[in-house]
Amino acid sequence: VQLQASGGGLVQPGGSLRLSCAASGSIFRINNMAWYRQAPGKQRELVAVITSGGSTNYGDSVKGRFTISRDNAKNTVYLQMSSLKPEDTAVYYCNADIRRRTSFRSEDYWGKGTLVTVSS
Repeated sequence: VQLQASGGGLVQPGGSLRLSCAASGSIFRINNMAWYRQAPGKQRELVAVITSGGSTNYGDSVKGRFTISRDNAKNTVYLQMSSLKPEDTAVYYCNADIRRRTSFRSEDYWGKGTLVTVSS
């Protein structure tokens, strides 16, 4: 099982960006999917999480600006980021709790991360 994130890049303050993360491999079921981020010199923090049923939760710093969504048919999670600020600059990682077809339990998987830079 692999998670492949894409969509990062350079954006001006106030701009928008959409991240995508697709899970692939021998997948039986995907439970929670989430985005985390890690800024230079800081600990990794939760940005947003979405359950298999579509319930969402957000970190305080992104509430009202970011939206997490998922397409279960495509095993993909998205992060729509708006009103971006310089402090949103970080490497963004996708995370998913996945049960493989050959397993009776789910495991935690991480993507390699995509860099988002907010700067004028």
